Amino acid sequence: MAVLVAALVLALSTAAMSRAIAGGESRCEQFGADSTARAGLVTGAGDRVVVIGDSWSAGLGLAQPVRSWPSRLPGRVHVAGFSGSGFSASASPCGPVSFADRAGAVVAGADLVVVEGGLNDWDHSDAEIRAGFARLVEVLRAAGVPRVVVVGPASAPSRAARIPHVDALLAELSDQHGVGYVTTTDLDLSYLDDDLHLTYAGHAEFGDAVADRIAGLAQPS
Repeated sequence: MAVLVAALVLALSTAAMSRAIAGGESRCEQFGADSTARAGLVTGAGDRVVVIGDSWSAGLGLAQPVRSWPSRLPGRVHVAGFSGSGFSASASPCGPVSFADRAGAVVAGADLVVVEGGLNDWDHSDAEIRAGFARLVEVLRAAGVPRVVVVGPASAPSRAARIPHVDALLAELSDQHGVGYVTTTDLDLSYLDDDLHLTYAGHAEFGDAVADRIAGLAQPS
């Protein structure tokens, strides 16, 4: 009887693990499809602006992802958003989708690259964030991008306790690497029920604030 019970427990555990893995793969596939779809939704006109970001850029949770916050930026805005990604190489379980991993394929010809993130780095070490940030800057400089601005994380309620530390670290790294930095921890935004992703109103407020703050940064010499 004990052997039978043990075998049954093993079978159920294996089945549960298989479902979990399959669910994870399905989620990554969906994030990839969402990323591709959002990349095809170019807004505005003028200078080429490329936004590299996470689920906020991709518009996760919105019926109309084209209304995610990058649509509020001036210029012809292209979005390379992948939900769950960040500066850290392992921020996402979906493979090589960190900002540095994806940047080289999307920034050609950009007049401005805006990198938005940090919410998915909240549980990663400073060393991981530093390494990912340095690699990102290296990729962007190799591509000849004339201007880079990093937009730090807002204080989403579900991760608010860790955000001030991530914000301060990203500000420090931006200064070290000579790129612009926009902090957003002061913004009181409207969130969906998950206390992590923005409503349409939240996206509009975040995008407008980012646009204004980028405009106020000193231009690179």
